[in-house]
Amino acid sequence: EVQKHSVHTLVFRSLKRTHDMFVSDNAKPIPLDEESHKVKMAVKLRTEYGSVLHMPTLKENLREKGGPNTGDPYGHKQFSGNQGQELEYMITGTHPYPPGPGVALTADTKVQRMPSESAAQSLAVALPPSQSRLDANRTAAGVGDIYRHAGISERSQPPGMTVAMVEAGGNKNSALMAKKAPTMPKPQWHPPWKLYRVISGHLGWVRCIAVEPGNQWFVTGSADRTIKIWDLASGKLKLSLTGHISTVRGVIVSARSPYLFSCGEDKQVKCWDLEYNKVIRHYHGHLSAVYGLDLHPTIDVLVTCSRDSTARIWDVRTKASVHTLSGHTNAVATVKCQAAEPQIITGSHDTTIRLWDLVAGKTRVTLTNHKKSVRAVVLHPRHYTFASGSPDNIKQWKFPDGNFIQNLSGHNAIINTLAVNSDGVLVSGADNGTMHLWDWRTGYNFQRVHAAVQPGSLDSESGIFACVFDQSESRLLTAEADKTIKVYKEDDTATEETHPVSWKPEIIKRKRF
Repeated sequence: EVQKHSVHTLVFRSLKRTHDMFVSDNAKPIPLDEESHKVKMAVKLRTEYGSVLHMPTLKENLREKGGPNTGDPYGHKQFSGNQGQELEYMITGTHPYPPGPGVALTADTKVQRMPSESAAQSLAVALPPSQSRLDANRTAAGVGDIYRHAGISERSQPPGMTVAMVEAGGNKNSALMAKKAPTMPKPQWHPPWKLYRVISGHLGWVRCIAVEPGNQWFVTGSADRTIKIWDLASGKLKLSLTGHISTVRGVIVSARSPYLFSCGEDKQVKCWDLEYNKVIRHYHGHLSAVYGLDLHPTIDVLVTCSRDSTARIWDVRTKASVHTLSGHTNAVATVKCQAAEPQIITGSHDTTIRLWDLVAGKTRVTLTNHKKSVRAVVLHPRHYTFASGSPDNIKQWKFPDGNFIQNLSGHNAIINTLAVNSDGVLVSGADNGTMHLWDWRTGYNFQRVHAAVQPGSLDSESGIFACVFDQSESRLLTAEADKTIKVYKEDDTATEETHPVSWKPEIIKRKRF
C-alpha cells in the first residue's frame, strides 16, 4: 500500500531529488565546443568587420604573427599587401575632383582614390607611434595566460588579488599588482534636519505640495478637495481654491507664466490663472484618476499620469493632447520632466520605470529592476542622474540609458515621495510616517525622522504623501496624513563633532537587482 504524504512533503522531496540530480554539476563551466566556437566567431567577424575584411592586413602584424600564410582559423580569406598588385580602394561619399587646377573634370581625369597600400605603409613606418596606435596594438591577455606567464597556477591566487596589465611605451609587460576590494567612500557630512513648524488648516489628508519659483509661497492639495496657498515665511493661509470634486493629487506652479496646474481623482486636470484665482483651462482625456503632473522646464508642455495606465502630454495653450504615452500595464503613479533627453520619466504600479522620447511619444528604455510599485521618482538638480523609490529599495540611475548606479536599502516601507537638493541630500518619505535622509553620492543614511502626529489624530494617520525642498533648499516641507504640513530646517548648532558620521568603510556588496 502506498503511503500518503502531504503535498508539502512531496514538493520538498521533489526539490531534494532535483537538487541531488544537479548538485554535481554545480558551478562547472560548459566545455567549449571547438566547431561551434569557430562558427560563432566567423559570424561575429562577418557581422562586426564585414565591411573591412577585404582590406589589406598590416605588414607589421603579419610579421608578428609569422608571415602572411599563418591563415585565419575562422576560414576567412586574407589579403596581404605584397600580393603582386597594389590594392586600391575607394572612399565612398566624397566628390570626384580633377588632378590639378585648370584641368577639366572628365571620366579620365577625375581623382577619387586612396593612396596605395605600400605608400601608406611607408608613411606609417616613418611616423612615430601615436598613443592611439599603441592602444590599438594592445591585446588583452586572459587572466589564465598572465598566471601561466608568471609561473603561478590559476587557483593558487588569493581572491583579493587582481591582475593588471602594465603597458609602458608600447612594450607588453605582465605584472601582478595587489588591488584592494572596493570600499564605500566616506560620505559627505550633512547637518541633521529638525522640525520647526507644523501648519494645519486642511480637513483631509494633504496629498501634494509645490513651492512657487519666487519662493514667497507654496501650494498644497488635499483630500478635502481644496487647494490652499500658504505664505512660506510665516506659514499663514493666503488663499483657498475650490473646484475639484474629489481628492487633489498633484499641484505645480509654472515658472514661465502666472499659472497653477492641478489634477485629482475626479479625472480632471485644471489650469488656474493666479491673477484672477480662477480656472481658465481644462485638459480632458484621462479615463481615470490623475495621480501626478509635471511641467516641461523649457517648452509650454504639461505631462500628467493616471490610473488608466497612461501618461498624457498636453499643449498648455491649446489644451490639445499631443501624445498619449501608453505601455505601462498598471496605474502610473509619478511623472517627471527635464530639458535633456530623455525628457519624460514615469514610474508605475507595474513595477517598471519608463524613459520616453517626447518627440516620438514612444518608450526609449524600460527599467524592470524594481520588484514592487514605483510610486516616486526624483531627478538630481545638477547631476545627470535620478532616483526611484519602491518598497523594495531606492535605486539610483544614470541618464540617458537608465544605467543602474546603486541601491539605497533600509527604508522598509511604502515610499510615497522623494526629494533631493543640490547639496546631495536625498529625502524619502513613507506611508508609515517615517522619513529617511541619505547622502546622494554614497547612499549613506545619515538621519531617520518619525515626527509625532497632530494632537487628536490616530497613530495610524502617520504618513508622508509628498515632500519638497523650497527654492533656497534650506527648508523641507512635507505633506502628511494627519492633515498637516510640516516644515523642517537644518540644525544650525550641529557640527561634525556633535553629530559624527557613524560610518564604517565596509566592502561594497552591491546587487544589480
